[in-house]
This record gives sequence, structure tokens and C-alpha cells, in this order.
Amino acid sequence: MKRIIRLLLFIGAFFVGFSLLFVILFKWAPVPATPLMVIRSVQQISDGKPLKWKHDWVSKTKISRNLKLAVICSDDQNFIAHGGFDLEAIDKAIQESKTRNKRVRGASTISQQTAKNVFLWPGRSWVRKGLEVWFTTLIELFWSKERILHVYLNSIEMGDGIYGAEAAAKAWFGTSAEKLSARQAAAIAAILPNPRKYKAANPGPYVAGRIEWILGQMQQYGPLDLK
Repeated sequence: MKRIIRLLLFIGAFFVGFSLLFVILFKWAPVPATPLMVIRSVQQISDGKPLKWKHDWVSKTKISRNLKLAVICSDDQNFIAHGGFDLEAIDKAIQESKTRNKRVRGASTISQQTAKNVFLWPGRSWVRKGLEVWFTTLIELFWSKERILHVYLNSIEMGDGIYGAEAAAKAWFGTSAEKLSARQAAAIAAILPNPRKYKAANPGPYVAGRIEWILGQMQQYGPLDLK
């Protein structure tokens, strides 16, 4: 029993140290790849499809303010104020799930999505969700809000084989992330619930409606004060 306890303590200490190492590393270093990028690539190869992997890391000054504002207005309007978890949105999602027969959209924050994309794999198991809470807490502790948003916009899936703002701007609109207009930024933000299904360019009715809603929210949001 003592050996088992020592082994468990060793594994726990190793995991904590390993987690801290990478969280502190990515506080400054670019994230070269994410688990989702690797998983998608393996799926493409196993299905006999051409490999799609477009990912160009850019500095925070090379990402349009429009896109930063668009994703916050679209997905997490309390991003600057909360500590990684939007308790009000979580409670609302729980109440909606009780009153609706269909599945409702979750209350995952930008911080949670960043933790999941950079450090973990897709899935809904309790283990994966527990690790998401752990890594979200760490990045909120060690990273600034500006850094979290910067990593998020450079790492998330924004189309089939398209990862990050620069690759998305080129693929969807033939421009750079730095030059995205408000409407282009809103279009990219609008497809993030399912970027392999929806199209930012020439959008269908659902995405077009989302774009208009996001643009309205962007006009009302006010100054974007990231620290």
C-alpha cells in the first residue's frame, strides 16, 4: 500500500510539474501545434484524403482588433471580467437544458477553449473536463487575458484544415489577419461553433444571421481593454 501511495504521489507531482512547465513555456513561446491538429491530420490520412494543415502563428499586433472583438462578442462577452469560468453562463445553460428538449449550446469560455485546444483532446468525458478545469485555472493564473486571447486566435480550428487567424484570413478572404474588416472578422467568429461545416465566405442563412448579430454586439461592446 505504501508503494502504491508513493507511486501515486510521484505521478501526481510529475503531472503538476509537467503541466506547469508547458503553461509557463507557452506564456511566451508560440504554440507550434495542438492535439486537435494532429488528430485531424491522422483522420485525413486514415481516410485516404489529402493532408490539410494550414497554420501560421503571428504576433498579437498582427491580428486585427476586429477579430479580437468579434470572438469575444460572439462567444464570451464576460471574457475580461471572469476568472476563466463564466458561472452565470453555466447556470443559464443548465436551466435551458432542463426546459428544452433539444441540446443547447454550452457555456465554455475562451479561456476554457484555449486550455482544451492547446493541452487536451476533444471529448466530453469527466476526465477530460476535469483536466480542462485544471489547465484553465493555470493559464488564468500565469497568463494575461491578452495572452490567452492571442494563443486562442492562433490555435483554434477555423475551417477544414485551417488553424488560427492568419490561415483563416488567407483561406476565407485572401487577406491577412491584420487587415480583416469588421464584417470579415464577424464572419470568421460566426463559424466557430462548427468551422468544418459552415463557411465564412459566401455564408448560408444561419451564418449570415450570426454575422449581423455579432456586428451589432461589436458596435455596442465599447473599448476592448485587454491586460
